Amino acid sequence: MSVSSINPATEEIIETFEPHSQVDVDVALAKADERYADWRLTSFDERAKLMEKAAEVLEGHVSDWAPAMSREMGKPLAQAEGELKKCAWVCRHYAENAEGYLMDEKIKTDASQSFVRHLPIGPVLAVMPWNFPYWQVFRFAAPALMAGNVGLLKHASNVWRCALNIEDVFREAGFPDGCFQTLLIGSDGVENVLRDRRVRAATLTGSGPAGASVASISGDEIKPTVLELGGTDAFIVMPSADIESAVETAIDARVQNNGQSCIAAKRFFVHEAIYDEFRDRFVEGMKNLKIGNPLADETKIGPLAMKSLRDDLAEQVDKSMAAGARPLLETPSLPDKGWWYAPQILEEAPDSAPAAHEEMFGPVASLWKVSSLSQAIARANDSPFGLGSSICTTEKTEIETAIRDLEAGSTFVNAKVASDPRLPFGGVKSSGFGRELASDGIRAFINRKTVSIA
Repeated sequence: MSVSSINPATEEIIETFEPHSQVDVDVALAKADERYADWRLTSFDERAKLMEKAAEVLEGHVSDWAPAMSREMGKPLAQAEGELKKCAWVCRHYAENAEGYLMDEKIKTDASQSFVRHLPIGPVLAVMPWNFPYWQVFRFAAPALMAGNVGLLKHASNVWRCALNIEDVFREAGFPDGCFQTLLIGSDGVENVLRDRRVRAATLTGSGPAGASVASISGDEIKPTVLELGGTDAFIVMPSADIESAVETAIDARVQNNGQSCIAAKRFFVHEAIYDEFRDRFVEGMKNLKIGNPLADETKIGPLAMKSLRDDLAEQVDKSMAAGARPLLETPSLPDKGWWYAPQILEEAPDSAPAAHEEMFGPVASLWKVSSLSQAIARANDSPFGLGSSICTTEKTEIETAIRDLEAGSTFVNAKVASDPRLPFGGVKSSGFGRELASDGIRAFINRKTVSIA
């Protein structure tokens, strides 16, 4: 059955694709296995030259691939352009640093020589989401290929044009055939690929149930995995913060990518001493965000990527208000066509409300007043998730306390949570396990081989 890519702003069909058959998948797996046998023997210099070229290819396609990305999943154009440029950055980062990250680790023992050597393990399956259709893939692909592995991509079915463009990046850059392949398959095809003996590991960014499924299959097959499964990131504001800057950062942190980001701040805890001022500025800033065509320069909020996402978010908001959460923004008129959802702020949602404990994947913020940092941290930690966290303060003791006590994979101070090729990225609790990016990312799928020479 064919799969259609639908413009979420207009509901028009952009393009139709034919999924790969089982024969197609078997051919791709055989090609990956055969290519890995050669690719693992290439030098870091050779890999780096190709990865640098991949960065150039990405930059050369910004003007055509960014609008295509916006049409396919609704991201504002400026953010789509930034995403492609960031992918070029991660390619260059690993081209420049992979060899250093994977240098032998010398260890003094009774042997004449002892060290750990980092070797690739083989084809790696990446199950990737639609919300950052290029970045999520390249933060896996760049380190995996630089380590000497080869990649297989199962992308979300609503961004298959992006998925095929990514395969083209490596083809245009001159990577040998089979180093990186896109599999046009649905979620029901993942298990067979993951159980294939030629696939040695998997990485997934997505929902908790999807992550649990991949982890279960990988555990059954004894294959390593990295999982990034979303979050309900806390954003804490204390009295010493610069209120204007904190509000600006909070808005950006909540509505980036139309609010469809795992690391978007979703729960805001503001000290009572500054709560009213922060709330009023936050409301005014969210109210003034321009909603509209994601290809227009002035647009800050585009449509949600799929109708089901819009409907799920609307249900969460309705249930939260029914439970007692107070909406602070009126809903503006929205286009009749497209999967739009206007920004909203829910104040003082009770613990029984979805806004208090579920991930809200869209431009909806949940806001609470707290009397102390300890209360803010306790509320922040009262979540099954633990991906990122932010705190706005200039007090050193508060910064140290937040770093120590917030249950999250990262804490950003006076800034929104962001991924950076130079920093490890990942979460704790139900946000997943393992790390991407930096040295952690390239070591996620390698054999740390112990060598001892008598």
